[in-house]
Amino acid sequence: MTRSIHIAVAMLIACAVCVTVSVSAQESPDIEETLQKAEQGDAEAQTSLGDMYFFGRGVEEDNSKALEWYLKAADQDYPGAQYKLGLMYLYGEGVLENPTEAIRWFNRAAEQDFANAQYALGILYANGRHVEQDESKAVEWYLKAAGQGHEFAQNNLGHMYDNGLGVSEDDNEAVRWYRKAAEKDHAPAQYNLGLLYERGKGVPEDASEAVRWYRLAAEQGNALAQFNLAVMYDNGSGVTEDNTEAAHWYRKAAEQDHATAQFNLGVMYEYGWGVPEDDTAAVRLYRLAAEQGDENAQFNLAVMYRNGTGASKDDAEAVRWFRLAAEQGDADAQYQLGLHHENGMGVPADANEAYKWYRLAAEQGNPRGQSGLGFLYAEGKGVPEDDKEAIRWYRLAAEQGYPYAQYNLGVMYDDGEGLQENDAEAFKWYRMAAEQDHALAQYNLGVMYNDGIGVQENDAEAARWFRLAAEQNDASAQFNLGLMYEEGKGVPEDDTEAVRWYRMAAEQGDAYAQYNLAIMYWKGDGVAKNDAEAVRWYRLAAEQGDADAQYQLGYHLEHGIGVRNNLNEAHAWYRLAAEQGNPSGQYGLGTLYADGNGVPEDDSEAIRWYRLAAEQEHANAQFNLGVMYDDGEGVQENDIEAIRWYRLAAEQDHADAQYNLGVMYDEGEGVEENDTEAVRWYRLAAEQGEASAQHNLAIMYFQGTGVEENVTEALKWFRIAAEQGAVNAQFNLGLIYDEGNGVAENNQEAVSWYKLAAENGDRDAQHNLAVLYDNGEGTPENDREAILWYRLAAEQGQTSSQINLGRAYFNAEGVPENKILGYAWTQVAASQGNNLAIDNRRVFRVFMSTDQIEQAEKLAETYRKRIYDQP
Repeated sequence: MTRSIHIAVAMLIACAVCVTVSVSAQESPDIEETLQKAEQGDAEAQTSLGDMYFFGRGVEEDNSKALEWYLKAADQDYPGAQYKLGLMYLYGEGVLENPTEAIRWFNRAAEQDFANAQYALGILYANGRHVEQDESKAVEWYLKAAGQGHEFAQNNLGHMYDNGLGVSEDDNEAVRWYRKAAEKDHAPAQYNLGLLYERGKGVPEDASEAVRWYRLAAEQGNALAQFNLAVMYDNGSGVTEDNTEAAHWYRKAAEQDHATAQFNLGVMYEYGWGVPEDDTAAVRLYRLAAEQGDENAQFNLAVMYRNGTGASKDDAEAVRWFRLAAEQGDADAQYQLGLHHENGMGVPADANEAYKWYRLAAEQGNPRGQSGLGFLYAEGKGVPEDDKEAIRWYRLAAEQGYPYAQYNLGVMYDDGEGLQENDAEAFKWYRMAAEQDHALAQYNLGVMYNDGIGVQENDAEAARWFRLAAEQNDASAQFNLGLMYEEGKGVPEDDTEAVRWYRMAAEQGDAYAQYNLAIMYWKGDGVAKNDAEAVRWYRLAAEQGDADAQYQLGYHLEHGIGVRNNLNEAHAWYRLAAEQGNPSGQYGLGTLYADGNGVPEDDSEAIRWYRLAAEQEHANAQFNLGVMYDDGEGVQENDIEAIRWYRLAAEQDHADAQYNLGVMYDEGEGVEENDTEAVRWYRLAAEQGEASAQHNLAIMYFQGTGVEENVTEALKWFRIAAEQGAVNAQFNLGLIYDEGNGVAENNQEAVSWYKLAAENGDRDAQHNLAVLYDNGEGTPENDREAILWYRLAAEQGQTSSQINLGRAYFNAEGVPENKILGYAWTQVAASQGNNLAIDNRRVFRVFMSTDQIEQAEKLAETYRKRIYDQP
């Protein structure tokens, strides 16, 4: 059971933020007018111009220029500029950080009674930041700023009086200054004032007034006020109790990383107080608080992991969080840590370690620890067996209402261990335990109701008790409850709930539950996706002869999903499934034969297995069989048969089959050319995310083929395909923007898309990108980048890049002159019959010696063979 604790944190705070005064959009002056005044020496205009550069209002943000204008104004003793200059030196904005210089400017502004600067100095002295800490000086500066109505200084001055820092403690003065700031809507002061009203410090205690001030601060986003306001609603203090409002304000504070608010909101989600019950949300909030060291949240998070409530069951994670809480002295966590050590849950079993943690908890009066200690004595684990000592500890815990002790005490009465056997007394303690969610007692009651033993048969009651036991990880109850959910027996039919319980039952060896659990882990449905865990459960089911599990295990082994790739083992599992008539196993076996994975490549055998699966309407097998007919692999090429199998798969929403069918209609292969049908099939595949179909559909829209020309729609599909990494779509997008074909020319967009395609190895994109760098179009001119991309494209046989690369080397354009390299790349292009390259080669020869030409031609032949003679 998780705990529910609401803790009201009472903490007076001092705001430690130097606040700059920003210029609103409405106040932003005209840049030309401001610049003119500033250049004429107007300090206010110089400061405004500095603001404009600092905030990027009306001009491009430029801290260096901001600094320059602030300095001009500051040198005229304009205090606002001096203060802002101080900030820039303090934080290193537009200039190297220089606290000494910052303080100098703050002082100059402060001496002119500039409140922000006085406040800033107060903070520096209060915190001893860059100056020797001097709370008296802090008070002095705060007082000067506060006297000018500076609400931050007023709040901090209140804090100094509240805590006797640099001044004698004076609650009345604290209230006075807090109130001044609070009345100016200063949230920290409103919070602090609310806290004083709640405590009755310096003012009469008044919960309603506390609520009023907390609310004002909370509505401005103050996390502490939001939390305290939530507590007031939670407890009905100063306001009508309202869990919904409490949850609302806890959430506001939790979103600002307030740990106790996160914990309390987690409790509300776990129990459905003021919010819909949601264990997943509870776990998320407990984790946020636990990671900040909140022991209550650590305990609750551990429980959620232990029970698999709102998170996948994870005993090791539970132990980790229990230990963190136990080491902070939490008795419940000490008990749980003992329990996990005793049973080897998440840690190796260790009775001595269990005894240590149980005793620590028991000696704090913790009934769970007492019960655990009793159990160790009863079993002689970590201590000599002693039934009387066991009964003593059990009874202490049972009398506090602890169900485990009640159950174990019932067992002692039932078996007559350490005392006289007494069934009535045993029944009494069992029922008390069962009614408090003790799993074994609940399970026994469920069995009695299910079988009609000692009570009239009652499926609803059986399900109720099985559920209560199952929620505490009783394997038999988990399995039975899973069956009841699957069959709708005693409970509404609910497959999601069935899966949750099958997972727990699967751990006991149920093949059906193991298979279903593996599917959930594989898909990430209902549990976090975990391929290794899926493989583990598939294997357990497969070893018991489950054909679907055998196929899935083969698939994971073939593709190395959650397990090291092993084609031989994949083949073995596929065959076991296939020989049972499983279509997925037949398909998997076909893929191995088609690709020669784990077996010798054998297209005929692949077709045999594909056909067996395809005839059972296995879409992937139908598609692959279509490909075999399309390509003439293992059978005579037959476009009509290919179309038939593609269509069968496509009609089952197989995206690749839809795409291929679109291509067949597009090109008139095996069917009369029909652009409209091509578009229809491309669209179906594209809508499923098939990038090639998206690209082809874009082309159809762009060209108005089979569909009305629509550049906007074409761009949409090009972009969708490109964002999936389709290189041809990336290139085409770049080309469209480069040439302004149907859209406004946009070289920057062209560069962006060409670069993506180029980085994916597209030689034409590499060439076009190089040209843009070469010409400084859409990007600053960059010879080095141009050469880099020309070279990459040239090495892939892009003739224009070879020509440009040759020209660059020959004429020393962006690279050191190298006539041999220049001639060599030109010769490579010329060898492909390019007339421009042939002309350039003729010109280059004039400026080269015979020896240079000979070297260049040898190098060119090396390049040519490497590029064009590769198989």
